[in-house]
Amino acid sequence: MDNKYTLGLHEVGNGCFAYLQPDGGWGYSNAGLVVGDGESLLVDTLFDLKLTQQMLDSMSIATSSSPINTVVNTHANGDHCYGNQLVRDATIIASAATAKEMGEVPPSMLAALNKAPGEVGDLFRSFFGDFSFDEIELVLPTETFSGKRSVSIGGSEVQLIEVGPAHTAGDTIAYVPNAKTVYTGDILFIGGQPIVWAGPLQNWIAACDVIVSLDCDVVVPGHGPITDNKGVRDVRDYLSFVLSEATSRKSAGMDAFDAAKEIAREISGNNALRFSDWKEFGRISVNVDTVYRSLDAAHKSPDVIEQFRRMAQIESNH
Repeated sequence: MDNKYTLGLHEVGNGCFAYLQPDGGWGYSNAGLVVGDGESLLVDTLFDLKLTQQMLDSMSIATSSSPINTVVNTHANGDHCYGNQLVRDATIIASAATAKEMGEVPPSMLAALNKAPGEVGDLFRSFFGDFSFDEIELVLPTETFSGKRSVSIGGSEVQLIEVGPAHTAGDTIAYVPNAKTVYTGDILFIGGQPIVWAGPLQNWIAACDVIVSLDCDVVVPGHGPITDNKGVRDVRDYLSFVLSEATSRKSAGMDAFDAAKEIAREISGNNALRFSDWKEFGRISVNVDTVYRSLDAAHKSPDVIEQFRRMAQIESNH
């Protein structure tokens, strides 16, 4: 198995491949390819057309006699679906919740933010300035499902398992039993803090348990290097820690952002925690806010721009 963490297509065995984009930070997502007899399935497209085309070009030899005729979008974030127009002739499958959520953040919105003047534009570009959102046409799934669905790809079974809401409203993992491989989408960030946009965290913890329960040797995350069940457990431990720490501070009446900053300091100063050196440290602010929201329906979360301001503030102090 080729498990080096380098840019490009990596064969992981039994017709399965992982397309990796170091360093796995904001927008630099992974994708997957399952090659069967005469047909292939692509797990996720990338954040813009240039990156997606580069990925498809890298897959051209593997798919020369087994063209991509099925695409699975694991969730609605643009770095996993904005390249769909380049595979629009394929059947595109996603959970019903993902399909609904995909239409809520059109690429045109990101293109406008990328060109916006002033503080908001500068903030957006500090996270996503590497990407071009011009000329992206949002291509939605042609088929949806809820719960579970099995897809046959040239003799290989791919099991789609909906585990959201967690990272987003409709997260899906793609499990290939005969290759002992699972593509997790953004249920796994390896080497960087996960970000819990939807939650609750309990659902994400349960999703990690689902992955561990599968008979897998290869775990391809949504961001970061290929991992195994140890990597899954590390993410689970992080989520459990944040859930516990945020819950106790909410019970004590602490403000959500103050709690996030305090928990960030606690993580940063504790080398015994395996996640103390993970990148994208500012995401703790979103994660703590999501815990507060799940505990109190009256809790008012800040808008997305303010969420990014808070993440940038914690990053700058880390």
